Amino acid sequence: MTDTSIYAGRRARLAAQLGRDGIAIVPTAPERQRNRDSDFLFRHDSYFYYLTGFTEPNAWLLLAGDGRATLFSAPKDLEREIWDGYRLGPDAAPAALGIDEAFSVADLDSKLPKLLENKSTVWYPFATHKGLETRVDGWLQSVRARVRFGALCPEEQRDLCGPLDEMRLVKDAHEQDVMRRAAQISARAHIRAMQLSARMLREGKDVREYHLDAELLHEFRLGGSQYPAYSSIVAAGANACVLHYRADVAPVHAGDLVLIDAGCELDSYASDITRTFPAGGKFTGPQRALYDLVLASQDAAVAATKAGNRFNDPHEATVKVLAQGMLDVGLLDANKVGSVDDVIEKRAYFPFYMHRTSHWLGMDVHDSGSYVEPTQVGEVSERKDPLSNEIIKNRPSRILHPGMVLTIEPGIYVRPGEGVPEQFHNIGIRIEDDAIVTATGCELISRGVPVNGDEIEALMR
Repeated sequence: MTDTSIYAGRRARLAAQLGRDGIAIVPTAPERQRNRDSDFLFRHDSYFYYLTGFTEPNAWLLLAGDGRATLFSAPKDLEREIWDGYRLGPDAAPAALGIDEAFSVADLDSKLPKLLENKSTVWYPFATHKGLETRVDGWLQSVRARVRFGALCPEEQRDLCGPLDEMRLVKDAHEQDVMRRAAQISARAHIRAMQLSARMLREGKDVREYHLDAELLHEFRLGGSQYPAYSSIVAAGANACVLHYRADVAPVHAGDLVLIDAGCELDSYASDITRTFPAGGKFTGPQRALYDLVLASQDAAVAATKAGNRFNDPHEATVKVLAQGMLDVGLLDANKVGSVDDVIEKRAYFPFYMHRTSHWLGMDVHDSGSYVEPTQVGEVSERKDPLSNEIIKNRPSRILHPGMVLTIEPGIYVRPGEGVPEQFHNIGIRIEDDAIVTATGCELISRGVPVNGDEIEALMR
């Protein structure tokens, strides 16, 4: 069982930012109906779990500026527990979760206005829970009804996402450990899928994308993961050029490349790994040429990922390598697009590489946290995008610090088109690893599955 002091420490850090007379309201996620008599698998709200470690639905946390924590949760109900499972209940919650007091969620509307009385500021996460603003308005209205009796009503509402996002951006030792274990499980899943593809094709069997997806899911659960961190992408052949393709019924042929973007969630923390491999175990010449180019661009991005550098530095390093490589292999014609500097300035690489190289990773796959350096928000410059002609406001990107976790995921996606060399048609490649920023560089926690082309072929043999 996780040490409750982890969550108590986070609540104390947050409470110190609320102001002495501030109070924060944090709901967990709602249960959502899937069909007539069945709900979607429940997954708690990340902010709520970050502060409580509590995974039950239908719960709320109230945190006062003096650090006092109040939980509202589902009451004990033996009949419902027969159907839906064990409930902790308000009586056991303080000792089990390390909070100060707990009540039934049925008492939320009657008790919450009293907790808001005489507070100056009410904090809650803006634009994350549909209808939350309306409920807050109703509770404040109840407080205002008591002003003639001397009650003071909060005059300010503030977005709780700001301070919580900053806290979540740097992962502590506990979080890093969970993320390492999640990445290890996911790496094993990728290896299983690679090896199954080659083995089934060698045996002359019909291979479908869903066969490989099944291997991923099996290894995720076998390793103790609760669920996939996102819908797995298993894309064979031309399907790999669809960035958010989902595993389907498409056949996997021996000459195809297969792109798998998949990661498990373990104890509320995500992993996110992409590997591209030859379905039958051997790259063709054109496939290997583009694969090695993407890998070289990832190497450059990894080298740029270290404390003191900027969040955008890995992307810029990637683009520089990819732009030169596209000229070298003939994806781009220098007579038409000019030098590598011209390619970068005009974004001529964009038809083949249209996404960013990194995003934050943590409890959410695209984790919370600003990509702009907070100390330089006011430093704004403007540029015209060469493709859209849109005026874009640039602000200095985030300075990286030890404990930040981000993905590094360059790619190349070649759809058939005028002037595009035919040998590269319908090749889609992405290589993605999870990196913890350190003082001197970064720790790649997802390299339990190889990225080197020769090592992938050897693994699949």
